[in-house]
Amino acid sequence: MNAPKAKKIDKILTTHGHERNDPYYWLNERENAEVIKYLEEENAYCDHQMRDTEDLQELLFEEMKARYKEDDQSLPYFFNEYWYIVRYEIGKEYPIFSRKFQTLDNEEEILLDVNVLAIGQQYMEVASLAVSPNNRLMSYSFDDLGRRIYTICFKNLETGENFEDRIENTTGKAVWADDNEHVFYIRKDESLRAFQVFRHRLGTDPAEDVLIFHEEDETFDVNVFKTKSLEYIFISSSSSVSDEMCFIPSGDVFADWQIIQPRTEDLEYSVEHYKDEFYIITNADDATNFKIVKTKVSDPGIEFWEDIVPHRPETLLEGFEIFRDFFVLEERTEGLLYIKIIENETGNSHYIEFSEPTYTAFIGLNLEFKTEKLVYGYTSLTHPNAVLQYDMHNRTTEILKVHEVLGGNFSKENYISERIWAPSRDGENEIPISLVYHKTTQKSADTPLLLYGYGSYGHTVDAAFSNVRLSLLDRGFTYAIAHVRGGEYLGREWYEEGKMLSKKNTFYDFIDAAKFLISENYTSEKHLYAMGGSAGGLLVGAVVNEEPQLFNGVVAQVPFVDVVTTMLDDSIPLTTGEYDEWGNPHEEEYYHYMKSYSPYDNIKATDYPNMLITTGLHDSQVQYWEPAKWTAKLREMKTDDNLLLLKTDMSAGHGGASGRFESLKEDALEYAFILKLENRIHGK
Repeated sequence: MNAPKAKKIDKILTTHGHERNDPYYWLNERENAEVIKYLEEENAYCDHQMRDTEDLQELLFEEMKARYKEDDQSLPYFFNEYWYIVRYEIGKEYPIFSRKFQTLDNEEEILLDVNVLAIGQQYMEVASLAVSPNNRLMSYSFDDLGRRIYTICFKNLETGENFEDRIENTTGKAVWADDNEHVFYIRKDESLRAFQVFRHRLGTDPAEDVLIFHEEDETFDVNVFKTKSLEYIFISSSSSVSDEMCFIPSGDVFADWQIIQPRTEDLEYSVEHYKDEFYIITNADDATNFKIVKTKVSDPGIEFWEDIVPHRPETLLEGFEIFRDFFVLEERTEGLLYIKIIENETGNSHYIEFSEPTYTAFIGLNLEFKTEKLVYGYTSLTHPNAVLQYDMHNRTTEILKVHEVLGGNFSKENYISERIWAPSRDGENEIPISLVYHKTTQKSADTPLLLYGYGSYGHTVDAAFSNVRLSLLDRGFTYAIAHVRGGEYLGREWYEEGKMLSKKNTFYDFIDAAKFLISENYTSEKHLYAMGGSAGGLLVGAVVNEEPQLFNGVVAQVPFVDVVTTMLDDSIPLTTGEYDEWGNPHEEEYYHYMKSYSPYDNIKATDYPNMLITTGLHDSQVQYWEPAKWTAKLREMKTDDNLLLLKTDMSAGHGGASGRFESLKEDALEYAFILKLENRIHGK
């Protein structure tokens, strides 16, 4: 079967006097039957080329699925007289949300069975459920297309009936006021930017809803939330580098909204409430890695902010939790997360102890103020996700739940994790790399290794456990995460050095990490593979242009690869809100810099590694045509016979297939592709 060949239609794009010919520009015509035909031809070609792995894909899917407990349930949490539980039933793809009054021995009340909601739908995602303060009403929201555009509905929990109110085109979030009549929600504009906050009264026509806040700056998104104390409702408006928040009492929906601190360029802050004070985490006064301040509710402006946790250059503050007798910090130092407990009365402090070389720990769901118990999460590359409870007074830990790994004799002692540091080409930095492998896997040039990276938006890919990943580790693979610049693994400056006009550091770090792994005999170019999704797809796309011989295979998941054209188009979702991340190509300096690394614009006539590229037709984050155009141009330009496959999910978006297990088929395809390249298609 011959590879599909997309037709070419010249499209001259002129910016700053520079011309680009984009002959595959026409693939952005979503409603064009020829576009759909091309995507379907690519899918057929992918299936044809991977037909010798069909048994392996089925084997991988079944073993991945077998590791999950099908009738699993979340750890119950107690809130406002009820225990809340999310559970799954055997043979069903979607969760069931339920609650029990006062004690777990009481009869279950099903709030929402998503399996029923999903009947007849190819895609279904529920964004959120919110129960009214009087426990009698509930809002819920769903997306049945995959574009992260949610419809909010309302249910009477006493009768089980749904209200006629349906609010379309929202972010999915609804916040109840204390009167049990009004909710606040957010609408999206044509580019899917969250830009307006409305107030809705239950039982009325949504067309009559009151506009509360309209964010006119296209670089800002809005959010609405209630404080942990439940006493205030906040609207936040945020760009990549600035925040502005305003609030009203939860019990007075008609109150005037009061601003905490007006937006200022490069001033970031977020707010929590306790008693008569607001606690704020902020980068004010050049606190690059953030500090915590407090201020009276009556005097919220920055001139009244009082430092309570000062800025530390070596430690990034990522979050905090307030209790009556304790203050808890979530910190990151030299890449690792720490949880610090501070006694409010004495100021004495200590850390929860963690022993693994690389791991993830984070503050969990803590809804009570008057408690000495902290719920937190812990996971590592070898340790399944766990929820624990720490007695902050007695300094003891209780395991509340560890996610079971079924379908084999899993033991975390069978796997080894490491953290190593690769020198960067600038000679000034070292790049952290987290690794995991089976204890029987030997370091050698013949050892296959999958290197994962992201490196954008300050998002840090921490060392977390994966049930799915065991299918590679048990077949002799090493898995590695390159904590490249553009993330915040080593603090805020690590992020700043991987964005805007320093974006290429992200790609160079990934290449330097890969070469270091080869030099240290963890693997070789023949057995080295790369994987990244979304902005991580940009990463691997830029890397294969820079070093096309460094990897044997690449998996690019929903990759952001047509950077210049996308960032020039203000109508595309996310574009305007990301000028502070990538730069604005309407300015000539940023245009030329973006063009110098954009994967689509820098394809050349050379040999490329084997590549599997995935996308979703309804993707709202990275439009499907970016990977489609990239694939078409790679086919035209590359000089090798290596595999180049494009797989489009015709019924999903950025997050892939919905349902608990359907997405595992995507994982199985990706792993089968890599194993095929290793000539291990029989699962040995």
